[in-house]
Amino acid sequence: MSLIILTDGLRLGLIYAIMALGIFISFRILNIPDLTVDGSFTLGMAVFAVFAMDGRPFLGLLLAPLAGLAAGCVTGLLLTKLKVQPILAGILTMTGLYSINLLVMKESPNISLFNSGTVFSLAETILPGFLKPYVNFLFPALVLAALTLLLLLFLRTQLGMSLRATGDNEAMVRASSISADRMKILGLALANALVSFSGAMMAQYQEFADISFGIGMVVVGLASIIIGEAFLGRRSIVCNVLAAILGSVLYQIVISLVFSTGLNTLFMKLLSAVILTVALAVPLVKDAVKKGKSGRAAVKRGEPNDA
Repeated sequence: MSLIILTDGLRLGLIYAIMALGIFISFRILNIPDLTVDGSFTLGMAVFAVFAMDGRPFLGLLLAPLAGLAAGCVTGLLLTKLKVQPILAGILTMTGLYSINLLVMKESPNISLFNSGTVFSLAETILPGFLKPYVNFLFPALVLAALTLLLLLFLRTQLGMSLRATGDNEAMVRASSISADRMKILGLALANALVSFSGAMMAQYQEFADISFGIGMVVVGLASIIIGEAFLGRRSIVCNVLAAILGSVLYQIVISLVFSTGLNTLFMKLLSAVILTVALAVPLVKDAVKKGKSGRAAVKRGEPNDA
């Protein structure tokens, strides 16, 4: 594996890890498969690109997660107030966001930022000379570290504990006079805010925004979470959050490695689906291996094998 492939995968992994944290909130904490992600990721790209073109990248970086937060609230309201099924609620919001994203992008399917200032380019003017070549790594790393710390601190607050309890046992939460509906709306809003922020970061890194860029992002996020859990397990909330980050980095390194062989980028979504399928199969293979070992050990001891 060349150093260029490793660094490219690491940079992309840090940016996508922010999205993985958002999907972690909806998928692991709330147990809700939220398909809003595909639309809110593009929404973050679109909002940032529009403001970056006007020379206000910092404002775009601030408003992008707020736009995603609003999208998550819509999904949460559909889910809790209209009693729409979780998958369908996400699909409805994602479908509506396609038109909204086009409106934000002024009816253009893509926006180029090659001649516009971004937070990355502005950071280069502040950093010392020897750090400027690493701005595409340092800035996402610092942002990811700050967001991870804030998320872990939030999940340890009373509100965060209520959010986690809603995903673990909704009936108990309702019996404790805690509004489970509000917790779901809050969780989906936070999740999509992080996803949109990741989209804004990606628009800066790629220096363009595209209306179809977010298609399949939920698969990328789920693959990152499951891959990370295959290595770190699910022992604690800290371990789970770090697993999402590790999985994102490993996933992007694998993608970069595969496409460095000359594979056509048209197979990107197919490759993502294959990686997710393999990641889902890993726990089953581990269980089968453990049962096989325990069965053989029982036979050696002369015990009946129930495996």
